[in-house]
Amino acid sequence: VQLQASGGGLVQAGGSLRLSCVASGRTFSSYYVGWFRQAPGKEREFVGAISWSVGLTYYAGGVKGRFTISRDNAKNTVYLQMNSLKPEDTALYYCAASRNSGGYHTYEYEYWGQGTQVTVSS
Repeated sequence: VQLQASGGGLVQAGGSLRLSCVASGRTFSSYYVGWFRQAPGKEREFVGAISWSVGLTYYAGGVKGRFTISRDNAKNTVYLQMNSLKPEDTALYYCAASRNSGGYHTYEYEYWGQGTQVTVSS
């Protein structure tokens, strides 16, 4: 599975962005797709994930209520809608896929996209 993340950019605090993660090579069916982010000098952290087969989503506490993950079966794409963005959301955002367990840890995901930069100005 090859993953391509896109949609990052520069936005003012309080603004919104929508990131996309497109899979090629095979479909996302039966996979978990997660979003992670990494700010300079910090470890990569879990943002949220979706179980493709049932559409179950779950989020890190710091983004719950502001970020929403969804999927488009026809486009084999997962989205991360980010609203009410804060400067502390600034990071390189990655999508990742797991065949077995869409958990909170990076080691649970076998496939990774290249990352897309999100910068939130104050």
